[in-house]
Amino acid sequence: MKENLKKVLVIDDEASIRKLLRVSLEANAYQVEEAPSGRDGLAAAASLRPDLVLLDLGLPDMTGLHVLSELRSWSKVPVIVLTVQDSDNDKIAALDGGADDYITKPFSVPELLVRMRVALRHSPQNAAEKTEMVSGPLKVDVPGHTVTVEGELVKLTATEFNILKVLIKNKDKVVTHRMLLNEVWGPNSVEHTHYLRVYVGGLRKKLHIREELAEIIVTEAGVGYRLLDL
Repeated sequence: MKENLKKVLVIDDEASIRKLLRVSLEANAYQVEEAPSGRDGLAAAASLRPDLVLLDLGLPDMTGLHVLSELRSWSKVPVIVLTVQDSDNDKIAALDGGADDYITKPFSVPELLVRMRVALRHSPQNAAEKTEMVSGPLKVDVPGHTVTVEGELVKLTATEFNILKVLIKNKDKVVTHRMLLNEVWGPNSVEHTHYLRVYVGGLRKKLHIREELAEIIVTEAGVGYRLLDL
């Protein structure tokens, strides 16, 4: 029967909180997985495919907002933030970043259970989450941060990978210079289109290990770029 239980991933560095959540949630017919850091949490989310994530903002290796941003780049799993940070700015940042709900510590377990049921009820439970995106022989494994062409690994820099990730998520659509710059370098770089010319040029060369990928990234003059759906 265990395989029918909803799977909850707890990403929190406090062992006492993880223990409390495990005991409370398992008593209410949830399957619980734990991760003590952001990096471990992202890896667990990719491999375990939980139905819901409980995320602390104060993690030892990266902020919870960073984890949320990475998670939202490839997953729509419901995320409830659990944190001692209770300012309006923290709450707004978490919700704007894609969190489904926000609960401050210490929290009431019955309230948490209600919030979880609401989040699960509104989640796209049966929708296929694109952890791997494909265009012809090109495959981009988002959580694994790898790119292959017919199984052959293509080594990209972090910036090249982030550009390709945005393009393939929007394949066959024009992605403006402004959107790419904002997604990859942040809002303070939206005027620096010369960044893109350099990196997209390098990306094209690296993908050109198959002739059909030579022109997979199309330049839309004066506007942006479009990755073809081969």
